[in-house]
Order: sequence, then structure tokens, then C-alpha cells
Amino acid sequence: INEAMKLAAVHALAELAKDTVPDLVNNAYGDNTLAFGRTYLIPKPLDPRLILSISPAVARAAMESGVARRPITDWLAYDEELRARLGVNQKILNRITSGAKASPKRVVFAEGDNYKILKAAQILVEEGIAHPILLGNKEKVAALAQANNLDLAGCEVIDILQQNEQRQAFAEHLFQKRQRKGVTLYEAQRLLRERDYYGALMLETGQADAFITGLAKDYSKSISPALRVIGAEPGLQRVASMYLILHKKGPFFFADTTVNINPTAEDLVDIVGLTARSVRAFGIEPRVAMISYSNFGSNVGELPEKMRRATDLAQQRYPDLLLDGEMQANTALNRDLLREQYPFSRLADAGANTLIFPNVESGNIAYKVLQEIGGAEVVGPILMGMRKPVHILQIGASVREIVNMTAIAVIDAQNAQK
Repeated sequence: INEAMKLAAVHALAELAKDTVPDLVNNAYGDNTLAFGRTYLIPKPLDPRLILSISPAVARAAMESGVARRPITDWLAYDEELRARLGVNQKILNRITSGAKASPKRVVFAEGDNYKILKAAQILVEEGIAHPILLGNKEKVAALAQANNLDLAGCEVIDILQQNEQRQAFAEHLFQKRQRKGVTLYEAQRLLRERDYYGALMLETGQADAFITGLAKDYSKSISPALRVIGAEPGLQRVASMYLILHKKGPFFFADTTVNINPTAEDLVDIVGLTARSVRAFGIEPRVAMISYSNFGSNVGELPEKMRRATDLAQQRYPDLLLDGEMQANTALNRDLLREQYPFSRLADAGANTLIFPNVESGNIAYKVLQEIGGAEVVGPILMGMRKPVHILQIGASVREIVNMTAIAVIDAQNAQK
């Protein structure tokens, strides 16, 4: 280790200290105000970005000073190798983030005067992931930014109550769209005082490329305006939601976790199609298990019968999809158990990475248990099947979760434009 390498590490630390502190570090130290200044001159030891900033700087210095025995020629591969040390699942998020950075889009946030949204917005701008549009009271936004040392340069802040002309235009649009579904012009004008409707109309009219809401209210209340304004893709009868589960055993996908309360067998087939398409968008081939409390007819009852019928229908509609059921969750995830007890299963050689639940109750419980005591990080809910990119955050989502969901929304917007 020579002086050039030491200096390279010093300069890398200095540059990193000026970047926005990630939520993971804030939580570890119980301080949301960490920012470059008198009380924060170097990054914290628990900052996971250290390996990605210092290591390449030291390696370059070693090469330039002539002491490197194995010069690096492919820096992208080197960067990927470093990221792999953070975990296999991180690769998925890195790929999403990199894709978003390739063509950032305008993302409107309904809860633009919430601290977590503001913190996420700063990170999104600094990392070049998105162009945030924040709906909220401008004075409150400014006060929160000052109190928490946030730099919102590059973010557009809109107080919808001061946008009288635009709200009236949006109300006219909503009235024309919903006038035969019980919405009068007066009702449309009243609804446009709500940020969820205003944000959805921004997306609908092309003033934004994606819309995110739901941080501070129930899922059903958050999704309703988007369904009324945006609606499902042409040809689809329903939308659904999916969670990406990042666990040490690998990435998994759970659906439906928030939208369809008690889907029929036919509904589940639609959910299978939406989920398989979304899983492939992550660069992963879906291996789908239809979940029940029964293994291939071992129990009788309304729910196992529904999942058996859904399995038959899905296999007919998607013959090239690796799918089987009905089966219990542990059976789906345990390849040894599948091979030993059910060698006839289509999933016996690989196990499942995508679980389709019989109702929202079981799916919702499963992902929340994994999130709280199973050591898993969850990304979602990822809303599938909307005509334009809309995503509903889970209540109390972390800054990291907001950033991840925004990156997914940007990818959705990119695909929509294609």
C-alpha cells in the first residue's frame, strides 16, 4: 500500500461525504439530519457505499503508480463484482436503478410535503434516477427541507390549491371521462382539490410520466383515484399487485398481495399472466406455484379446488410457462421435498420463485411476516396492469423503498414509451 493509494482513499471518502446519506445509515445512527458539515465530515463505517467508492479509487491509484500486479481492464465487471459482495439480490436492484438512470422520467408524488418523500426526491435527483414533481404546500416543503438539511434543487414543487386554472382544466377532463359513471362537474371540481386526483390527471394528460402515492393512507383509498382516472390496460379486466421479496435464498415474487380480495379461478389466471410478465421484466424467468393448504389433491375444500382449477386453466392459457399446483408454500420452495415426494411436478427440478396466493389475505400476511421476522427486504407493492405507470407505496415505506419503487416506475414509463 503506497501513498498514492492512501491519498486515493482519502479523496474518495471526501467525495462520498458530500453525497446524500442513505436512509440505512440514518436509521443505524438514529439521526435523520446527517449531512456534510461540522458534525459529519467523513462517511459512517456502516455506509454500504464505501466498498463501491473507495475500492475502485484505490485500485486505479495502484495501477497508475505501477504497483498493481493484476491491472483491471473491465471496470464495469469490477463494479459488478463489488456489488455482488453486497448480496445477490442487490444485483436486481442495481439493474433496475441503472436502467432508470439511462433515461430518467418525470415522477409526480402525491405526498410531496412528507419528509421521507423529500429525502427520496433528493436522492433521486443526485443519482439521476428521476425528475421528481412534489405536490404539497410550498412553505411546508421549504421548512422540512431546511430542518433536515435537504437540497431540493432539481425538484418541482406544486401547490395544487394555487393552481386554479389547471385544476379547472383537469376537472373538465375528469368530468368528460366519468360523466356517465356518476361524476358531475361539481364533483370533479371537488375531487381535484385532492392530490391523488391531481397527480393522476397530470399522468393522464402527459404532464408526468409516472405517479406514486400511498405513503400515508390506506391502499384502497390511494388506488381508487388512479383506477378512475387512468384505469387498466386495454384488453385487461383487472389489475393486480406483486411484491419482490429479496431474501438470502434468492429473489421471490408474491401475488396478489393488495388488490384482488378473493379472486375466482378465472381471475387467478389473469393474475398469473400479469405476474409472469412482470417477473420477466426483472430479467428472471418465472417458475410459478399456485399456493394452497393442499398438495396436489391431498385435501378437499373450496380453496384447494379453486387453486386446482386455476392451475388447469393457467396451464391451458400459458402452455410455455413453468407452472404447477396446487401446493403448500413450503413444498413450492423446497426443491428436495418436491423431488422426493412429488417427482411428477413440473417444478421438481427447480422449485418455485413466484407464488400465486388464493386470496389477498394469505398473500398479504405472508409478505409481512417475511418482512418483519424472516430477514427479507420487500419491494412493492408493484402495481401491474395499469394503462400508465402508477404505484402505491405501503404505509410507512422507508426512503430506500420509495427510491426503489420510483426506479421501477421509471422503468415502467420507459417501457410504456417504447
